[in-house]
Amino acid sequence: MSKRINPYARMDLFQPLIDYSKTLPEVGLEHSLLHLVKIRASQINGCAVCLVMHTQEARQDGETEMRIYLLDGWREAPHFTPRERAALAWTEALTRLDHAGNDAAYELVAAEFNEAEQVALTLAIGNINLWNRINVGFQVAPPRSAAIKVAA
Repeated sequence: MSKRINPYARMDLFQPLIDYSKTLPEVGLEHSLLHLVKIRASQINGCAVCLVMHTQEARQDGETEMRIYLLDGWREAPHFTPRERAALAWTEALTRLDHAGNDAAYELVAAEFNEAEQVALTLAIGNINLWNRINVGFQVAPPRSAAIKVAA
């Protein structure tokens, strides 16, 4: 691993992104759904920092460990609603920019989400992908296990 700069030393550049990120839970989508989207995109992108952060947040908001464990295999697990499955398919299509699977994923999203929700979901997926790319690109390390806090 080569030594990279700490991008967060320039918080002035991050403030607009932080402010934007804080507005996403207010767009009308379920917080539990947004947690699943953040975790799934972070799994695909291999962003350890975001995986720690967003699994902790999901657990604090009541998400079960079982659903977090099964998220990478959501297609085979009966633990997710049709709406969550649509969001996860759309997350995968946009995170991987899977043009071949985009139509099928979009049909699922269109069946479960109204137009405003489709746009909000797409913005949420884009947002987590940007954070993933910042952390992975600059090789930001996740916290040590002692720093991890899990809801009881």
